[in-house]
Amino acid sequence: MTNFFITATDTDAGKTYFARILVRALVNRNKKVAVYKPISAGCQLVDGVLINEDAQYLTVEANCGQTIAQVNPVAFLEPIAPHIAANINNTLISLKDIELNFQQLLNFSPDITITEGAGGWRLPLGSGLYLSDFVKAIKAKVILVVNMKLGCLNHAILSYEAIIADGLECVGWVANCQKEMPFSSENISELENLLPIPKLATLNFEVDIDKAAKLIDLSPFI
Repeated sequence: MTNFFITATDTDAGKTYFARILVRALVNRNKKVAVYKPISAGCQLVDGVLINEDAQYLTVEANCGQTIAQVNPVAFLEPIAPHIAANINNTLISLKDIELNFQQLLNFSPDITITEGAGGWRLPLGSGLYLSDFVKAIKAKVILVVNMKLGCLNHAILSYEAIIADGLECVGWVANCQKEMPFSSENISELENLLPIPKLATLNFEVDIDKAAKLIDLSPFI
């Protein structure tokens, strides 16, 4: 089993879109894939259960028969920073619980686990902890989704450097081009020169998930 963690240069950068099509691509290759969205903030209350849309997308794509609670054990109603949401709900985000919930995924005997982060690499959990501490604990391989917009070069390089400084392997990056950016191709070329890791995909918005899945370089996963 190999563990992968998807992070990004900032929030709303395309992590879920990439995670969905990556899981679809791996399932299409007959891989058994378990998914994990340890923390979400911004949910709907459905029959007394907090449902996060991103986590629901991942649950549908995976093929281990996971429940939404197993995919997303920590969920908050408010679309705000999770540690602030935890504070106003008089609770704490436990790094130990996040790790224990992840370990339960092993009961499904997956070939690959795909974990989608929240926000960027240094998402605060409170009490001086970060979600990146969880990634270090499980020694996951990291994929960096770059939101192609003005400022992305700086964001991408700093994020990559932080991942490497944490002693982790960043196996590739993804150019997410769902928003218009002047000189987008030039910026992508610059990142290809600056980041010493392969570009796994250049993505525009594609409704057909199977078609989008064919755009991903799966060499780090197969």
